[in-house]
Amino acid sequence: MKLFYAEGIGRVSVDAVAEKAGLTKRTLYYHFKSKDDLVAAYLDGRDQPNLKQMAGWFDTAEGGPDRKVEAIFTNLARVARHPRWKGCGFLRTAAELAALPGHPAIKVGARHKANFEKWLAGEMSGRGILEPQALAREIVLLMDGAFSIMLIHRNPDYIEAAGRAAAMLVRARSKNSV
Repeated sequence: MKLFYAEGIGRVSVDAVAEKAGLTKRTLYYHFKSKDDLVAAYLDGRDQPNLKQMAGWFDTAEGGPDRKVEAIFTNLARVARHPRWKGCGFLRTAAELAALPGHPAIKVGARHKANFEKWLAGEMSGRGILEPQALAREIVLLMDGAFSIMLIHRNPDYIEAAGRAAAMLVRARSKNSV
């Protein structure tokens, strides 16, 4: 499944996936009805590890909720500096499948983004933040915007700038700042 991330789903054939997995194409189709289902499984397999990683960055960061949110972005920028980083697999897949809104992988990506937003809103609501659902949505917009511009500029400074903006939003919604 790393092939989909490395090359893009449209550029990777089922034959290539089967070969990389050391399986026959027939065996692969025994487990997945179609390439569409295989792509959805690829993203589904990234869902919980990605969420767990971001939650870990948040939990281990020192400071208030603003610093914890900024830490997610700081760590994403660090990861983005790796030469094999290709962006958010969920967004890249959605871009490739933009003309197919009912595609199973689009549904998996939408669920992933909603799960992150819900998790973040929960974290914010327990930390004295006003309108935590609205804040979480704004932070997701900053994150996905940073991911998108990174595909164009390949400059992780955009992710760090989005992190600073997210931290400012958190501070603005803090009950202590009102």
